[in-house]
Amino acid sequence: MTLGRPYAYSPLPARTPLRWPDGARLAVYVALNLEHYESGKPALSLFSGTASFSPDPLNEGWRDYGPRVGIWRLIDVLDRLELPVTAPVNSDVCREYPEIVAAGVERDWVWVGHGKNNSTLQVGMDEEAERAYVEDVLETIEAATGVRPRGWLGPALTETPNTLRILSDLGVDYVLDWSHDDQPAPLDLPSGRPVTLPYASELNDIPAFLLHGMTGADFASEIVSAFDALYAASESTGLVFSLGLHPFLSGQPQRSGHVARALEHLRGRERVWLTTADAIADAYFEQP
Repeated sequence: MTLGRPYAYSPLPARTPLRWPDGARLAVYVALNLEHYESGKPALSLFSGTASFSPDPLNEGWRDYGPRVGIWRLIDVLDRLELPVTAPVNSDVCREYPEIVAAGVERDWVWVGHGKNNSTLQVGMDEEAERAYVEDVLETIEAATGVRPRGWLGPALTETPNTLRILSDLGVDYVLDWSHDDQPAPLDLPSGRPVTLPYASELNDIPAFLLHGMTGADFASEIVSAFDALYAASESTGLVFSLGLHPFLSGQPQRSGHVARALEHLRGRERVWLTTADAIADAYFEQP
């Protein structure tokens, strides 16, 4: 571990090549983020000028478009393209939007713990409180879906110094918080688990639309460019392409068609493994 980071430096060209199942060169997974924002609390905003107001119709309504409308538009896209779904889910979603969870269970989505809600961060929690918090999140999702999550994505990709050890103690196999590689990577933990899986911090609709000001067409072009570059680079070793989507952003009508066309591009190459984060973790653990 160096400079507080929970992993050692490892240059990609020096590693033993990764081999994916059935001769695939590039593993691809789509992360469909299912989130709940508590009313009356500042959060990710379309317009920061009203974010401190209560109520804040502009921003709360914008975020609430996701579970009411946007998610169903994206489900239609993913169903049509027959793409597996990895679903980072706030445990509050299980109570607030049970119809979404039921749709995911019906489609056999892979569930990743994503905290209680996206208004509550672990930052500042002491170890005892955080352990109880994480356990409650995992148990709530398991009760609603029938499956205990094997992966974790912190709300806003946040952790405390204790998070990884707590996740390891609770049997979590992988985390998506550290966007530092194009392959799964080990963490500096005694148990050897969890490992990190790539979760693109830039190839994600939040920074694309809110930070970089992209249009839907821009974002689709970025998806295609990143996929093509990783596909070319994966000739000698297995790599991972990840795409993070949020229903209140990519589920907007002006964007969903562009996202769909980009996803169609991912299906057009040979030796591409369209899969889930769970399956990628399993394949990594099985490497010689």
